[in-house]
Amino acid sequence: MLRFIERQNIAYLERLLASETMSEKSRRLVEEQLNAAQRRLATLTAVKAGLKSRPQIERALSASSPKITSLFHRQFEAADMPLLLLDPGPGLRIVDANRVYAAATMVDPGKVAGEKLFSVFPDNPGDPFADGAANVFESLRIVAETGRTHAMAVQRYDVRDPDGKFVVRYWQPVNSPVLNEKGELAFILNRAIDVTPQFPQEKPWPPLEEGDRAVPA
Repeated sequence: MLRFIERQNIAYLERLLASETMSEKSRRLVEEQLNAAQRRLATLTAVKAGLKSRPQIERALSASSPKITSLFHRQFEAADMPLLLLDPGPGLRIVDANRVYAAATMVDPGKVAGEKLFSVFPDNPGDPFADGAANVFESLRIVAETGRTHAMAVQRYDVRDPDGKFVVRYWQPVNSPVLNEKGELAFILNRAIDVTPQFPQEKPWPPLEEGDRAVPA
């Protein structure tokens, strides 16, 4: 469904750019929106396939689950930093979120476990230049392909409050591989430190000039 919506948005934006009645300022804005929508669609398409094949993941999980449950899980829950555990298979589903991560992102760990990462944490539709999902996916891909920790640059990635309203958040994300005893990738651990206080409050996007059509979120 999300991919269908993005394809519809892209088609609409392309039609809008073909119009000759748009000001240059608004044309630049729509071009940037089109680029952002194309990045989101590429990410959604890649996420569907996952970061590695399902048979490889099943072998890794079967070998590593007992130790992760008994040794890793207690440290994961007790950590004083926000941690999210991800299954790198198709859909990039959430395995668990510790209490610090849940508090920082305003989610219920019991409700998000098993859900797709980017369904729980979609880009803010009110930000036409949102690229959080695409950038996080690229970092996860690097971790899966290299087997090494990847530290991202500070990333704006808005989250929803309990009422479903998006609130501005900036994060310092680090993604790390969790390997089984055979050295195979079992999970990816996401650590995201909230650094929002370091950034000024975002101003709302200005409306398009008179005569231009608004672009739907």
